[in-house]
Amino acid sequence: MTSLETFGYKQELKRALTTRDLIVYGMVFMVPISPFGVFGFVWHDAKGMVPLAYLVGLVGMYFTAMSYASMSRAFPMAGSVYSYVGRGLHEAAGFFAGWLILLDYILVPALLYIFSAVALRPLLPGVPDSIWLLGFVGFNAVVNLIGIQLTARVNLYMLAFELVTLLLFIVIGLIALYGGLGAGALTWKPVYDPAVFSLATVGGATSIAVLSFLGFDGISTLAEESLGGRNAVGRATLLALLLVGLLFVLQTWIAADLARGMVFSSADTAFYEIAQHAGGTGLRVLSLAAIALASGIANAMAAQGAVSRILFAMARDGKLPAVLGKIHRRYQTPYVSTLAVAGISLVVGLFFDNRIDDLTRIVNFGALTGFLLLHLAVINHYVIRERSRDWLRHLVMPVGGFLVIAYVLYEMDGAAKTMGAVWIGAGILYFVVLYFLKKPTALDFS
Repeated sequence: MTSLETFGYKQELKRALTTRDLIVYGMVFMVPISPFGVFGFVWHDAKGMVPLAYLVGLVGMYFTAMSYASMSRAFPMAGSVYSYVGRGLHEAAGFFAGWLILLDYILVPALLYIFSAVALRPLLPGVPDSIWLLGFVGFNAVVNLIGIQLTARVNLYMLAFELVTLLLFIVIGLIALYGGLGAGALTWKPVYDPAVFSLATVGGATSIAVLSFLGFDGISTLAEESLGGRNAVGRATLLALLLVGLLFVLQTWIAADLARGMVFSSADTAFYEIAQHAGGTGLRVLSLAAIALASGIANAMAAQGAVSRILFAMARDGKLPAVLGKIHRRYQTPYVSTLAVAGISLVVGLFFDNRIDDLTRIVNFGALTGFLLLHLAVINHYVIRERSRDWLRHLVMPVGGFLVIAYVLYEMDGAAKTMGAVWIGAGILYFVVLYFLKKPTALDFS
């Protein structure tokens, strides 16, 4: 593995993760059952073609995963897209890539806590959402502070629980479907319905569905804690994405055909109503409990861990306050960043408690815009600088990923683009202060 000293850093984080740990982390971050929470919103925007939205999202994210794999081999360090764009394109571009991905990573834990609170409302209606938010935030912060090995063990147990729940839904759903419920069988209508199909419809729905894929990129934030070689992060990223993507398509296909003819009481509860329709109250309660634990603990824990490492990397390079780069002496974790993310998650979760769809679109805007810069960085680093002739990996796939993501962004809700533009504007102001007033000494990313 390339030494961190090659890039001007020293090893501070603890190397303890195997390739299997990285794959499990990525799958947990994406949450194999995450369509449970957003199915109703995607169903509405896609006019029933939910698995198609996930297929389009998988194609775009596969191209992006290939770009992550390429850059993780060249620059095996924490910081994810911030480090890759900064070193592969330009230092200023790296700052904005990090700034944009922060919009995703800082807000996504809060979104996950809200998903959990919504799922738990029918089970324990007397408990306020704020109590759930506080409990989940506190638990995840403690686990992340103690160390990456404990996080890896919790991830493995949570992944097993999610997969068992998903298997039960698939089996019971197929039995119910072929027993006469919904469409009476798996049909092609959820994948392609010529009566309602349009590129705008699919693009708009994909801008929500793509939320479920966000997390495969989080594997790259653990590069300085991986025991594998320089290809471990890239290999784990691709495998985790493909495994979870196929599960997304399968479960939403079954759910969409089961939902034929149903009228949902709300977009929040659409999937759980389908589960009850297929398997009764037991399957509905299991689905609610599974998404609550998966989102509020497993996924949010992974998200908090990932964003704390991006804050650490940016602080280490002087792009954020130095205090965020402090490492705990005993646990070897970025403890100040971890606590900061926990506090922000709690505040954002309370503010957006009843506005899940708005928060979802804002999160996606940050991630997708950062991915655009990543694809450009791959082309610049490999094709222009290194004179690579691997046209498929270093030109065709980055261009393909750029075009798919750009179209999804174009079709995104106007309010999300407005809020995203405000975030970019704030980043520009911060960048001006950082570079023209403070004039800090920054690492040379050339």
